[in-house]
Amino acid sequence: MLNIVLFGPPGAGKGTQSEKILKKYHLTHISTGDLFRLHKQENTELGQLAQKYMDEGNLVPDEVVIRMVEAKINSSQEAKGFIFDGFPRTVGQAAALDEMLAKKNIPIKAMIALDVEEEELKKRILNRAKTSGRVDDQDEEKINNRIRVYREETLPVADYYRQQGKFHDIHGIGTIDGIFDKICEVIDQL
Repeated sequence: MLNIVLFGPPGAGKGTQSEKILKKYHLTHISTGDLFRLHKQENTELGQLAQKYMDEGNLVPDEVVIRMVEAKINSSQEAKGFIFDGFPRTVGQAAALDEMLAKKNIPIKAMIALDVEEEELKKRILNRAKTSGRVDDQDEEKINNRIRVYREETLPVADYYRQQGKFHDIHGIGTIDGIFDKICEVIDQL
């Protein structure tokens, strides 16, 4: 089973590349944002629990997030593999994900990290704001904060997978297809 963590800062191109990866390799997409919305919409027990934390202004605990991810995996028995997009965001989440996947004997095969310089990220996000309508893409202060949070809280996850020999760095500047070709070279060697 091909399980990949697609990683990178906001604006690196994860969404664009994940669509291409999903199509070519027939993987199942797992996005915690999508899972939160689904559980909230369906008013599941996990959705209510997550909403309680969010209503109090707190982050949803890793245990709840992992339970949502596990529920998605359990409901996707025919999957050829999974692409984890925007998750894990912390080393604690990465360790919990590994533990859960180990019990199912379906480990992460690779982390593919899109590496893009900070100034280019800001340009991309501001350009995306023109078409996406996302409020958080329109404010430079919010963009700077998202990049700072990524560097401080999320970037250590790369070292976690690097220590396991699963980290693959892809230069995320160039044409969409050129970057995708580099990603495919990594995936095809797994």
